[in-house]
Amino acid sequence: MRKLCLLFLLIGTYCYAGEKKYTVDSPDGKIQLAIIQTDAGELTYQLAVKRKQVIDASALGFKTEDGLTFPFRGWKMGKVTRNKVNSVWKPLWGKRAVVPDKYNEMKLSFVNEAKSSDALEVVARAYNEGVAFRYVLPQGTGSALELTTFNFTGDYTAWFYNGERHNIGPERLTETDGERLPVMTVKAADDLYLAVHEAYLDEGEPLKLKSEKGQCLFSVSVKPHLLHAGYQSAWRVVLCGNRPGDLVDSHLLELLNPEPSGDYDFSWVKPGVALWDWRINGAQWEGFHYTMSYPSWERMVDFAAEQGFAYLVLDANWYGPEFEQGSDPVKGDKARDVRKLIQYGKQKGVGIWLYLNDVGGRNYPLEETLKQYGAWGAAGVKYGFMAGDAEEKNTRTRSITEMCARYKLLVDFHDYPVHPYGQMRTWPNAVTREYCKAQLDGHEIFYPKTFVTSVFVNMIAGPIDMNNGMFDLRQGKTTRSDNNQEVPSTVVSEAARTLITFSGATIIPDIPEYYRKYPALLRFLSAQKMPWLESKTLDGEIGEYIVMMRQAEDGVFLVGAATNEESRTLRVPLSFLGKGDYEAEIVEDRENAHYLSNRETIKVSKKKVTRNEVLNIKLAPGGGTCIRIFKKVYHNAVLSQFPGGGELKLLSSFDTPS
Repeated sequence: MRKLCLLFLLIGTYCYAGEKKYTVDSPDGKIQLAIIQTDAGELTYQLAVKRKQVIDASALGFKTEDGLTFPFRGWKMGKVTRNKVNSVWKPLWGKRAVVPDKYNEMKLSFVNEAKSSDALEVVARAYNEGVAFRYVLPQGTGSALELTTFNFTGDYTAWFYNGERHNIGPERLTETDGERLPVMTVKAADDLYLAVHEAYLDEGEPLKLKSEKGQCLFSVSVKPHLLHAGYQSAWRVVLCGNRPGDLVDSHLLELLNPEPSGDYDFSWVKPGVALWDWRINGAQWEGFHYTMSYPSWERMVDFAAEQGFAYLVLDANWYGPEFEQGSDPVKGDKARDVRKLIQYGKQKGVGIWLYLNDVGGRNYPLEETLKQYGAWGAAGVKYGFMAGDAEEKNTRTRSITEMCARYKLLVDFHDYPVHPYGQMRTWPNAVTREYCKAQLDGHEIFYPKTFVTSVFVNMIAGPIDMNNGMFDLRQGKTTRSDNNQEVPSTVVSEAARTLITFSGATIIPDIPEYYRKYPALLRFLSAQKMPWLESKTLDGEIGEYIVMMRQAEDGVFLVGAATNEESRTLRVPLSFLGKGDYEAEIVEDRENAHYLSNRETIKVSKKKVTRNEVLNIKLAPGGGTCIRIFKKVYHNAVLSQFPGGGELKLLSSFDTPS
């Protein structure tokens, strides 16, 4: 009997009275996705992690307009196809330079015995980081409603994206009543975290979930979709990890998207830190008055070049009031100055991003506008306030992203954008989205707890633009008069958040003088040389705190930590370092720092470290820590002879970056 069971396990098909069970395991054997076909032909699935059932029998399939479900009675299994992949993805930019792409795949093919023209495939993959499944329609047409559900086995705790508001959660599954937006992050046990999202949203409406109070079952809540031959649904994804940081560090969503089309060369795509002109408007410093105009732009470009920052983002109204129908996004208002600035930026090695409101994008020929921006030499487009329903916005977002790629423009979507779903693999120019509340627009909802929640929820979806990094936290006379509330953070936490937040464009909002006021923190910002070689969430709990390590392009290691409204002391093992001696520059909040009352007080220390050490860091309420770690560089000895023939002198020494 034991031999027979083992045979079934290897084949991955179990037969019980009236049902068949098809399984696919992750390469490490810790995750198993099972798809069950009942005697009536219905399909369900189950998910087990480390032999713990976390999702019980949950529906698969569709319901047609006439009320029929498929697959159902009369649909039979055609064949089962299995495949193993063990490869790597080397992204142009991402959380790391090399991403393992390793999974086991199972494809179940069904045909309708009564109507041979109808067929359906369910494709399932199991990775070490989670599972994904999708529907493929080789043939047949018709409008249908997706029936997919997630039937959790326990009353777990969950958090959800909540638009431009503080996240929903912690919320027991049985407390949910109504629709929720992904990402849905779930704590199933102290050593088991899950996240529900989607990948490769090629067409249709972005994912929403719904549940009724008292239940642990969540349904896909999207409108009926017109299926067609060749239709492929988005991947339904459940990420799995021992800690919430495992979900944050994953590139699974990107791996479920296809490689870039051969029609595009993306070698020009460069991630990096960007200055921003929106919040500098109205700032004054030693007689200079900052405005959203050429003299201030030139000053910002000079600062970006000085620090090695890649970009300057010009926000709304450079071509006229953004919501006015007659504002011409090519010829309006300061267009001539913008063209001049782009050329000045090129001389300095700084790219210029241009804001484009959806009003201008619709009232003027969009492709001609983007083509013109490309011809000017602009670096990217920040697209704002897109109108339309969810499905229309998805279609338009994809179209704009492709047009931007055609004209070598990076793109950032703002103001309730379509959620990220791994698109940066197919379109590396899609570097970020405001799938969060940009913190400087959200003082009424954005508090320290908001940050350390959203990085474990929103950021799982992909790169997000949160506009962290404000160094004038009082927002008195030095920033915009239309949003002059104080920032609930500390200056150290603000710098740390720029590193923690994953984005292909880290957009920082303050004037140069406030960055220069804190040299050690400015060094931390300038050291963020992307693309990252490696990223790792070293520690963290949802809504509590997070510690993130990223290794920069030049090999410098950066660590950023942030906490909620509570102070805490954390241990940071340096085992991620290589062999040898390093120097660490540590910037912390002072003893009396507080996110509400004493935001801009810091202390800086330096020490020699190795990979065997553990740093103890103390975070003030709402505070953070920034650590820059670099290896001492030994230059080859240069021997020089004194004039007239004297003794040889050793000129070289150990150097460290400033």
